[in-house]
Amino acid sequence: MLSSVIQDKLKEFFPGFEHQLISYIAQHATLKTVPAGQELMQPGQYFRSVILVTSGKVKVYRPDEEGNEYFMYYLEPGSACALSMVCAARSLVSEVAAKTADDAELILIPIELMDELVRHYKSWYYFVLETYRSRFEEMLQVIDSVAFKAMDERLEFYLKRQLKAHRSYTLTITHEQIAADLNTSRVVVSRLLKKMEQDRKLQLFRNAIEMSRKFYQI
Repeated sequence: MLSSVIQDKLKEFFPGFEHQLISYIAQHATLKTVPAGQELMQPGQYFRSVILVTSGKVKVYRPDEEGNEYFMYYLEPGSACALSMVCAARSLVSEVAAKTADDAELILIPIELMDELVRHYKSWYYFVLETYRSRFEEMLQVIDSVAFKAMDERLEFYLKRQLKAHRSYTLTITHEQIAADLNTSRVVVSRLLKKMEQDRKLQLFRNAIEMSRKFYQI
């Protein structure tokens, strides 16, 4: 019964997988529902599974020694954790952390199957390459944002990514959360958001931000 449910999930969210690959994953993987806010990995941990997301979002971030966080990207339905693939294949520990941003549903593939999947299923091989490529491009955007942009530009870049990830012009998020993700102070974030509100790029509410449809598109 569970195998057939996993097959249906894979067909819906990973349509590029060949039929034999879907059957193989369904026989060996597990389906797990994880509540929002639960940690999935921390730096220094070994991966035991490759993560495929079928619902909700997983937040991937880089923590420092003082407990601060820097937001990197979201894993959304139809995507996989590239880092879990790399670390699993080479028995490396994680250098980043991840936790569920929403209630999420995950397909967990045992890491010992990685070599088998790459050797025998061409659609998995291409999926791994595309996952690496897309995450690498996303990381370049993050690096550019940190290295070359002022904080106001970084904030706008961050809000655009949130808009795209949530597919909603209303972002339920606090100034403290934004400050944590950008590794800056709440006072700085509040000041810059107020300036954006004065420029009519957004409207501020308690624990929420309404993005202007005039300036931004999903």
